[in-house]
Amino acid sequence: MLRIQNQTLEKAKKSSTFHPRYDFRQKKKLSVVTVLLSTADIVHALLSESNAEKSTANDLFKSAHYSQAISVYDRALASVPNYLEYEIAVLKSNIAACHLKLSDWKAAIDEATKSLEALDRLESPSPASKGVDDKVEVSEGARSSDPNNRNELDGHLHKATEATKDDRGVVELADDEINEAEALEKIEKDDRRKDDIRRIRAKALMRRAKARSEKGGWGELQGALEDYQSLSPLSSILSPSDMKIVNTALRTLPAQIAVAKEKEMGEMMGKLKELGNGILKPFGLSTDSFKFEKDEKTGGYSIGMNG
Repeated sequence: MLRIQNQTLEKAKKSSTFHPRYDFRQKKKLSVVTVLLSTADIVHALLSESNAEKSTANDLFKSAHYSQAISVYDRALASVPNYLEYEIAVLKSNIAACHLKLSDWKAAIDEATKSLEALDRLESPSPASKGVDDKVEVSEGARSSDPNNRNELDGHLHKATEATKDDRGVVELADDEINEAEALEKIEKDDRRKDDIRRIRAKALMRRAKARSEKGGWGELQGALEDYQSLSPLSSILSPSDMKIVNTALRTLPAQIAVAKEKEMGEMMGKLKELGNGILKPFGLSTDSFKFEKDEKTGGYSIGMNG
């Protein structure tokens, strides 16, 4: 059972999607209300709230208010149940785009990575996430000791239960017709979701690759190259301009990586030499007493005595 706290219940009850037969607003304030709502009702209300925040954040992004947009995207995330990986991935990718505009490369990399991780979980769900109850327990405060309040709540619950029963027996179709229609609908829905996942994955990869390229350094440039290589098979969903960026990066990054690697290896060897001089000084030696020879095949170094 998923426990929804006071604030969420109030938001759900005020939402236009909150089902009237579950409306427990009363003139007398109850200190406690515990009701059973269908998962669909609660999730629909939460997503409606999240989508409204996301729309506001999108407008802020379009008007170049990137810091404010990040704050509103964060509010949108707060309304999304943590098992809705696709919705989380979309918002995280959008936040990464904001950080890119602010030239905060590290934050952009982190948020894009979280987006991609959410998509990975979506495509490989854990066994624990497969079974979700169709009822959600919603609690508000502590249970009231007023018997009148409890009787009034019980009456609402009885009516809600009876209404649910009345809704069940409407029209019956032959089992084979139902199964065929449901199977076709599921296939179409799965295909749409796969396309959506690939589209968001492409956006998150493009944003992370851009941030890694801008941040620079041997490791980040290597990571950017791997991202662009992952994007190459997604040419069917990338725009021509994005595909041009991918192809250019695939041509130019290997040389940039080689330069960055050489630089960082040189810096590392300099630090090692400095450390070695400190250790050898008491013995009247220095690293100049040794020679470092680079192996061009492996890029590694060997050490030998001079003279």
